[in-house]
Amino acid sequence: MEMENVIDLNAYPIANINFRTKCRLEFERTGVLVLPGFVPASTIEGIRDEGLANRDKVYAKTEQHTVYLSAKDPGFDDDHPRNRMVTSSKGCITDDLMPENSALRALYDSELFRDFLCEVLGEQALYEYADPLSSLNLHFAEKGQELGWHFDNSSFSITLMVQPPEAGGQFEYVTRLRDADSGDMNYEGVADVLDGQTKVSELSVEAGTLVFFRGRNSIHRVAPNLGDRTRILAVLAYNTEPGIALSKEAQLTFYGRTA
Repeated sequence: MEMENVIDLNAYPIANINFRTKCRLEFERTGVLVLPGFVPASTIEGIRDEGLANRDKVYAKTEQHTVYLSAKDPGFDDDHPRNRMVTSSKGCITDDLMPENSALRALYDSELFRDFLCEVLGEQALYEYADPLSSLNLHFAEKGQELGWHFDNSSFSITLMVQPPEAGGQFEYVTRLRDADSGDMNYEGVADVLDGQTKVSELSVEAGTLVFFRGRNSIHRVAPNLGDRTRILAVLAYNTEPGIALSKEAQLTFYGRTA
């Protein structure tokens, strides 16, 4: 599939070094890069239709987890920010169940697109997951479903909005709330977010919008879907090293099965 049918290359000349530099500087400055209409309407509609046609393959799960996506620490009380639990509920179609001729797969595999990502992210190379489940996922959030407050384990995420909800489902975040590399977990700041005491940034995007986000040190969530229309989001996951796979335990947690 030709990339001009997958990406609006007139609006987003991703091969152009000046455009790449502009994107990189914006991402470095804010930790967020939003590219509306990155995938044209006709193409994103095809991706949406594929997802809806395969929704019987969705693995749905509701779980409780800490903001830090790790087990509770017995050194803290249950009501301490380190151990407070939030709810995440969503469905997912895994990489191996995506149609081989999907425009979404063509985008993920594109060398041009991957080179653009490397330039913006400041990485030398990006690689797919070694397991067949994790590289490309389509996430479904029905009415009432949400993604609870958390920090990512990875340093960046790349997402593509396929179908926004009618109401709710906005992406909320607070940038640079902790410094994981130095061990600063900022429990007080996390408590303020969980208690609604901190003003958060909100992002509601239309179908076809590509979003870069640095979530390792920026707390974030997806608010509950308040409408009847399913929120569908593609997650394009890459590694900076080859040969990395999710553990069998992680595969069971996220997908309900192992590769």
